[in-house]
Amino acid sequence: MELLTAAGLSSAAGLNAYIPLLVLGLLNRFTSWVALPDGWGWLSNGWALGILAVLLLIEVVADKIPLVDSVNDALQTVVRPASGGLVFASGVGAETVAVSDPGNTFGSAQWVPLLIGAVIALVFHLLKSGSRPLLNMGTAGVAAPVVSTAEDGASLGLSLLAIALPVLVLVAAAGLAVLLFIGVRRLRSRRPETAG
Repeated sequence: MELLTAAGLSSAAGLNAYIPLLVLGLLNRFTSWVALPDGWGWLSNGWALGILAVLLLIEVVADKIPLVDSVNDALQTVVRPASGGLVFASGVGAETVAVSDPGNTFGSAQWVPLLIGAVIALVFHLLKSGSRPLLNMGTAGVAAPVVSTAEDGASLGLSLLAIALPVLVLVAAAGLAVLLFIGVRRLRSRRPETAG
């Protein structure tokens, strides 16, 4: 179950790097839903939560503005996978409402969860960032705030689902990936051919 929790959190990080980090930190600090493993308590530190909140605010605003969103996506190509690695690694060892005895899944290879989480987040990030320029061109930028809000909602939903009902994470993440993939393909097929 902890792998499903971690996979859901890293998928969410591919859409928005800061939402799953904030969810983990806030739930660890203010509820009994999450007990982060040793070494990950910094996520619930007041300063860390404040910095993450400011970064989230910047991300939310930048992602709603056409053209700025594409520049932001380029910058986030490093940040989102890094966040995905962090939340996967912390999620694997965390005790949540659905996972009460996480065990030691990866033994002494502590880099493995970071790598797995980074790859998962990178896949979702590439699907998201690949669709945004096409959406902006196809709608003259009108779709940017709507799609960005939907992505933020999906990131929050996946984060909460990963903690409360990790069994449903696979279905939700797979459905989201399919929707993003189909959306990118449709947008590319509608793009006008340029005369050579």
